[in-house]
Amino acid sequence: MTDLKDYLHTDWASMTVNDWIGVTMTVVVFIMMIWAYVYTFHPKNRDRLEAQRYIPFEEDDFRNGEEK
Repeated sequence: MTDLKDYLHTDWASMTVNDWIGVTMTVVVFIMMIWAYVYTFHPKNRDRLEAQRYIPFEEDDFRNGEEK
C-alpha cells in the first residue's frame, strides 16, 4: 500500500502555472462531459433533441455565397 501511496503522491507546492492550468482544464472538461451526458440522456430533453436529429442531413438553400 505504501508503494501505491508514494506513486500517487503529488507535491502541490512545486506545481508550476502550466501544471495548474492543465489540472484546471482537465477538471472543467470532465465536469462539462458529465453535464453533456446528463443533458443528452435526460428523458425530458428527448423531444427537443429528436427534433434536431436530421439537421446535418438537410440541404441548405444557399448557393455560391447567397444569403436568404
